[in-house]
Amino acid sequence: MLYSKRLASLMMLDSIIVLTSIYICRFILMPNESVFSPMIMISSLTLLLSHHLLAHVYKLYKRVWRYSSVGELISILKAVTMSILITALVQYAINHDVYYRAMVITWMMHIILLGGLRFSWRVYQDQTMAMVDYSTKKRTLIIGGGAAGAMVARQLKHNPKAELHPVAFVDDDPLKNKLEVMQLPVLGGRERIEEVVRELNISNIIIAIPSLNKRELTEIMKECSKTTAKTQIVPMLEDLLSGKVSVSEFRNIQVEDLLGREPVELDSEAISLYLKGNTILVTGAGGSIGSEICRQVTNFNPARMILLGHGENSIYNIEMELKSSNLHHIEYITEIADVQDREKIFKLIEKHKPNVVFHAAAHKHVPLMERNPEEAIKNNVIGTKNVAEAADKHGVDTFIMISSDKAVNPTSVMGASKRIAEMIVQDISRESKTTFAAVRFGNVLGSRGSVIPLFKAQLQKGGPITVTHPDMVRYFMTIPEASRLVLQAGALAKGGEIFVLDMGEPVKIVDLAKNLIRLSGFTEEEIGIEFTGIRPGEKLFEELLNENEIAEQIYSKIYVGKATLNPTIVIDKLIDEFKELSLLQLHQEIMDIAHNRLRQETRNEMAVVQ
Repeated sequence: MLYSKRLASLMMLDSIIVLTSIYICRFILMPNESVFSPMIMISSLTLLLSHHLLAHVYKLYKRVWRYSSVGELISILKAVTMSILITALVQYAINHDVYYRAMVITWMMHIILLGGLRFSWRVYQDQTMAMVDYSTKKRTLIIGGGAAGAMVARQLKHNPKAELHPVAFVDDDPLKNKLEVMQLPVLGGRERIEEVVRELNISNIIIAIPSLNKRELTEIMKECSKTTAKTQIVPMLEDLLSGKVSVSEFRNIQVEDLLGREPVELDSEAISLYLKGNTILVTGAGGSIGSEICRQVTNFNPARMILLGHGENSIYNIEMELKSSNLHHIEYITEIADVQDREKIFKLIEKHKPNVVFHAAAHKHVPLMERNPEEAIKNNVIGTKNVAEAADKHGVDTFIMISSDKAVNPTSVMGASKRIAEMIVQDISRESKTTFAAVRFGNVLGSRGSVIPLFKAQLQKGGPITVTHPDMVRYFMTIPEASRLVLQAGALAKGGEIFVLDMGEPVKIVDLAKNLIRLSGFTEEEIGIEFTGIRPGEKLFEELLNENEIAEQIYSKIYVGKATLNPTIVIDKLIDEFKELSLLQLHQEIMDIAHNRLRQETRNEMAVVQ
């Protein structure tokens, strides 16, 4: 109803403008000619009809003229010019002559009146906005004077309900320095952020560069952190392009934005070859990595997905999430099972006959496994052995195990158990038709029990944030990136490999804590950082490959290492006897096997077997 009224009003106004243009021209050029002469009547009718037709073609009646710009002016120019040409053709067809001067003057009057009417509405709106009381709004600096920055400025200036009032830009492009964007000055590059915030009394900063990489964002944040202004960022470029969010939906910068490395581009075609149309089984499907693997796999259109996990709530949650966004009509099947239950694991894999298994089920907490080494054996070692042997027996095509950088030169039970699990997978791979491989990660941002959720919980309680050691460093990657690496490993695997991602530079945990405090709007004096000392099993730094593992780059930023094997008789003996060992003995046995330290009695047993 409102659209119909608006359309009728615009068509009436345009009709008045068209007729006014013609008759002003007539009075200028032909003051003595009758208003109702046949040629003037035919020309008026032709121009009126052709204008309305072309106005619909160029969508002049569908434009929001409050935001009119050069694009709208070009559309007016096209519509008017075409309607004048049509009228001139009609004149020639009837009279074998064209009133050229009359057509030119009418064309000029037509554009002036049509454009003036529409752009006057924008001027009126701008003047109305100029009367808004900006003293109650937050003075805002926009970083980035490109297309996104201009859109942000326009949105904020034209929205009377916006809390932010843009006052200036900062942009590293020297050609924009001292110029204006959206009538706002560009006051220099990022090195002037602190000075501009202080001089203009800025309370908010918007980073309006959607394509910014992590390194550049970190550098800009270093400058912003020197101020007390609240810093936000426009959404990611892919979200803007997909239409999920608008450029004015700012979000707070998360510490995850400043960490990790630039994501690896996937070979989607190769991944699709082994996932599309197949049955995929994910163990630990309710965990941080397992659930994200499920999400990533759905992008490659498998026929079925088997979600296997021990915790019913987490499996239920990922099942509901996947089913609610099931765009590819994938069949989801949930199985509640413990990977330690060998009989059930074998039955499930025989029942569902998966083509691909992603083994993400594991215990991963270092201090907990130090105190409970038998649980590390049961879940990480025996659980992996059960799933891998079931995959081998029932003809699974590809088996990918999730490992850890803590498996390299392990100093913890958790790391040692993951290294032993790698040995099991590599050993089975030597004789199996199934393609087995393992993928090593650094620390995964935001996963359960990881450092960032812990720090955030401590912040909510008012601090202090606890860090084990001032020199503690770790590699970081995001959960989606870790999961994508798993998929890529499946496409690259030929059997027995350990895949490792080039994760960039390691990050100091204390710097991570400082960034999180600052991004949360606090100072170190308000929250504080407390050093608690290195926990049992922890290392100051992690490694991705040890000196005996050959690292070869086989894909962009992805490496493969051939780790040394340990005779399976040693692992089998540990599995048979671990319940009889004391915690101290068990701890020592696990570490010895992971480091390939064989005792004399074991060597004798091996000699007998041989």
